[in-house]
Amino acid sequence: MGRWVWEKLQQWLVLIVGLAAIAGMIGIGALFQSNPESTQSVAVVPPVKQDNTPKPTASPIAKATPESNQTAAAPTDAMQDSKANTKADSTQSSGTKAEATAPATSGPQLAQRTAPNPPGAPAIPPAQPAQLAQPATPVTHNHAPAPPTTGQSAPAATQAAMTGDAAAGRQVFQKCRACHSLDAGKNGVGPSLANIVGEKAAAVPGYNFSPAMRASNLTWDAATLDAYLTDPQKAVPGNKMPFPGLKTERERGAVIALLTEISKGGGAGAAPAPGAQTAQAPAAQPPAPSTTQPEAVPSTTPAPGVPGASYVPGMRYTVRTGIAEGRMVFIGVGGSIDGQVNPLLSAAEGQVVQVTMINGEGAEHDIVFDNHGPAGSSAHIVGRGASTSIAFAAGRAGDYAYYCSVPGHRLSGMEGKFLVTPQPPPETVVQADISQKPEDVPPPIGNRAPQTVRVDLVTVELEARLAEGTTFGYWTFNGRVPGPMLRVRVGDTVEVHLKNADGSSMLHSVDFHAATGPGGGAASTQTNPGEEKSFRFKALTPGLFVYHCATPMVAHHIANGMYGMILVEPEGGLPPVDREYYVMQGEIYTGGAFGQHGSQEFNVEKLLNERPEYFVFNGSVGALSTFHPMQAKVGETVRIYFGVGGPNFTSSFHIIGEIFDKVYNLGGVMSEPLKGIQTVTVPAGGAVITEFKVDVPGNYILVDHALARAERGLVGILRVEGQPNTEIFDGKVEPGMAH
Repeated sequence: MGRWVWEKLQQWLVLIVGLAAIAGMIGIGALFQSNPESTQSVAVVPPVKQDNTPKPTASPIAKATPESNQTAAAPTDAMQDSKANTKADSTQSSGTKAEATAPATSGPQLAQRTAPNPPGAPAIPPAQPAQLAQPATPVTHNHAPAPPTTGQSAPAATQAAMTGDAAAGRQVFQKCRACHSLDAGKNGVGPSLANIVGEKAAAVPGYNFSPAMRASNLTWDAATLDAYLTDPQKAVPGNKMPFPGLKTERERGAVIALLTEISKGGGAGAAPAPGAQTAQAPAAQPPAPSTTQPEAVPSTTPAPGVPGASYVPGMRYTVRTGIAEGRMVFIGVGGSIDGQVNPLLSAAEGQVVQVTMINGEGAEHDIVFDNHGPAGSSAHIVGRGASTSIAFAAGRAGDYAYYCSVPGHRLSGMEGKFLVTPQPPPETVVQADISQKPEDVPPPIGNRAPQTVRVDLVTVELEARLAEGTTFGYWTFNGRVPGPMLRVRVGDTVEVHLKNADGSSMLHSVDFHAATGPGGGAASTQTNPGEEKSFRFKALTPGLFVYHCATPMVAHHIANGMYGMILVEPEGGLPPVDREYYVMQGEIYTGGAFGQHGSQEFNVEKLLNERPEYFVFNGSVGALSTFHPMQAKVGETVRIYFGVGGPNFTSSFHIIGEIFDKVYNLGGVMSEPLKGIQTVTVPAGGAVITEFKVDVPGNYILVDHALARAERGLVGILRVEGQPNTEIFDGKVEPGMAH
């Protein structure tokens, strides 16, 4: 009997072992065929404190979140991250910075997460937090899903290009408006850039592209645009673009963000909806959040309580939901609030605030700013790595709360303070004065032999005063409009050194009408920013000559202020006078109408249609009337070196109340001067020398006798002091007549 029982037990034992082996094989098969959801559910969110290194504040590149560092790596990197997390957890101090952690995972689950795929198995997609590895998209307030990434690290330049500020891009794009439009179908010197992102190179209809561009086979994505804007000739050798490129990542990133925004919106006229909230279902992919340091940016101040009154946010904050000190909290990300639990957020009255919230542990959350209306409340988000952004205008000064409105979460610790301060008084803007002083005339040459004369010109681009309350982006020689007056004698050798300032964005050059040679020197001086070039010419002909920049589009460079004059004295010089003055007339083509306040952009369409908004003497409205009026005394002889930079209009130069005793017509000094002239015609790119004796005190008004131009800024004043001469003029000067 005992033997029979033993045999039966042996048979059952074999059956049990076989069943156990089959069950084990099934379990192992399921382990290697786990779906993406199971991989996602066990992804460990590393502690925020792990990324504790100082963050640069000047670069526009968005900082990678801890999740992005973890999940964008290969499986072997994920194993290293898990070890680092374990080490960080064991050494972390308490109280200063908080963690956003998921519940602890078991050993088998973690092994499943870090195990490489078996041969032939399909690639496992990255876990949900990998969305945070995407570069932050420009702030467009429409919250379109961000494009998917490959999981590989992009070059720093490409990341910068993709994280630019579209609003700043509009300012940078002023440099491009001479050639390009943002409106579809409006080609100019260059093709329209509307909808360029995603297009093939040389695909804009109606524009004649260079053979090099047609053969480039490029597609304009962010990386390609960044490379091209860095160095157009290097990216597409032989293309016809004269622009040397944008040399800073910030400018390139801003312009690319602008072009991306316009391409998505269907053109420059498509405006984003300010203050729009995220409205996706939890399953939708959120836009990649920005973790750059909160910073105040220049913007127009909206009316208090008007959400979305300004497109550009004045303050930016990013917070992450998480667990700290045994409670649910908001944790600051980036900048001065990095790692702080329920950080204090602040803004000024009316300032636009942008807040991005990242879900750090997977529970349902939102963020609500008390007493700031619907714009101050976000959508609910669920799932670790999900995010939402809101933008609203800060209300009246006071203390407010922000919190999570999900039932029980505010009581559990998800509440912080939002401080709104009174709007500070507007800053006093100190505007640069580019106006050339008319008395800045070099002394006469005198009776000397010919020699070599060195001339140093520096091309400088700067924002400066155009009119009261109005500024404009000038391009100048030596920081003044017009450039410096130069003085040599016939037979001199003029050695010209042209340096393009490091901060310039454009190629510049110089063309001397006094020079005999290719381009008047422009062919030898096309100079990139930060470089210097030189050439020599012999002053063969005496007279008064214009010089100007001759880099395409030449009219644009001249209209922005790049012109001046050189006097080549005849042997023995000109007859002596008591006072000499230097005056040039120019036109300025702004996007805004005459008198409109604020920073004005150059408008290429107005230039090409010859419709200037401003006519100016010496660079700006009021330069020769309010700031630098000319002076003389009764009985003195005054000589005015007058030229027209243009680029388009001829001047009918006239001084109200005076008659020119001598006129060296068209700037020539080899012929006898005209005498007794009331008004003299001076073409664009031309000059004249006028002389007269002042006999009666008073104010004498310099005008172009096409007098409508005086209403657009073209007025100068010569103030004459001395005793009245009733034999020449006897009359009462009425007050307010400016005479």
